[in-house]
Amino acid sequence: MATSILWNSYSRKTRSGAVFAAWLPSVPTLSSEEVDFAPLLAQAIAAQKEEQEDYESDDEISGVDDEQPQLHPTTSESSCQSPPPNKRARPPDFADQAPSAGKKLSGSHLRRKKKRATEIPESGHTPRASSIQQHVRPALYIPAPFLDAMTLPTTSCAYSARTEGKTERVGRKKRHSLKEMISLGFQLVKWDGITPRPLVDSCGRIFAVLAGQPVLNGYGLAVSRAYNLMKSLGSASQFPAAMRKHRRGLFAAVNVGLTMGKGQPEPTWLDGGDYSALAEQLIQNEDIQRMASFASYAFALWAPRLHDHYVKNNAKLRTHCPDLRRLFPNSVFSCAAFNFARNVWTFKHRDVCNIPYGWCAIQSMGNFDATKGGHLILWDLKMVVEFPAGALILVPSATIAHSNIPVQDGDERVSFTQFTAGGLFRFTDNNGRTDKKFAEEDPEGYEAALEQRANRWVKGLELYSTVDEMFSNDS
Repeated sequence: MATSILWNSYSRKTRSGAVFAAWLPSVPTLSSEEVDFAPLLAQAIAAQKEEQEDYESDDEISGVDDEQPQLHPTTSESSCQSPPPNKRARPPDFADQAPSAGKKLSGSHLRRKKKRATEIPESGHTPRASSIQQHVRPALYIPAPFLDAMTLPTTSCAYSARTEGKTERVGRKKRHSLKEMISLGFQLVKWDGITPRPLVDSCGRIFAVLAGQPVLNGYGLAVSRAYNLMKSLGSASQFPAAMRKHRRGLFAAVNVGLTMGKGQPEPTWLDGGDYSALAEQLIQNEDIQRMASFASYAFALWAPRLHDHYVKNNAKLRTHCPDLRRLFPNSVFSCAAFNFARNVWTFKHRDVCNIPYGWCAIQSMGNFDATKGGHLILWDLKMVVEFPAGALILVPSATIAHSNIPVQDGDERVSFTQFTAGGLFRFTDNNGRTDKKFAEEDPEGYEAALEQRANRWVKGLELYSTVDEMFSNDS
């Protein structure tokens, strides 16, 4: 079918009256076969797509389809080379993850966002390569030159950490001040609670991260609302004295989620007893869910192999126990603790039942001066870290002894943590059964599994990212 293209006539006459444009009387007709519209159409689509991409950005809780740079396993040797010098500029915060003001999201963007909302519960977060370039590459890491993660106190099978010995328990319930810790030679790490700062051991492993927090998209308001909710629920609950004194501190802790410990035949959902309704209200709250999802996103950003390890274990759990519920739809962690008091601070402790090479997500909330109190003390590193409200820190809580400095009088602080029990990994590695049942049903397979467990700690540490791969421009 021919396509007609018409020009608007514009004629002029000479003084003699002759028409100046001789072509006007006949209207030309161009065939579609004479004009190749494909390149023009492709160019228009590309331009529209480029304009749309300007409107899009990673928000703090969304993964995208872009493939991450390939990371390579770390060395399994206990001896290692020191990480390269830290020569990087101050890293950016998460501000540039917010959509541009005044620009509405298109239908295609909303469809992609909806697609991610269904994919994240199954596959976890997948930060795009541009996010790694913006938020990881420029980060200033904090060296821990006297720590080799290989020497941390794990059990031989690496499903739990070694229990705290007598030396560790001495004075662990003591209240410490910032002045005291500095006098003991601890390094004060000043931190704004926003800018990511990875912690690097003597072998270049990123074994923990001061992950920060988003500063736009209303994240700070969400944290404030979550804090006010915890404060309100805590005041109304009137926790008994027995609940406000335990090995971790002088505060009420409400635990909720999926766990598995010694003596349990299968994974179970923690029964909160009189506080089940309170726990349910917290985990269903949109602001709490947003904080939980950001913690999982930051986990994927800084330790993609380790994050994927959790994702795969969760998938195995669903296979063996399809009726078990998830704690948060957009978080890979299986369990959470909500810590209530006017001034929440912990004793020196390790959470030995957590997977020892895994990370615990710690998020603080409240109204307090983070330069005067609320610091996180990392005893094995001899560091005391400023820990502002809303900030996230990811740390192997099973193997690194940690505690807090109380906030000053008149200030208020609560905390929210996420973690996963090592028993859940043991259960899936045993093909959905306990060690006892595994040994009874398949003695040879069990013996083979025991031999493989001797190398689990090394394999677990290989899941950490390294300075070379995360900060290399070639990654």
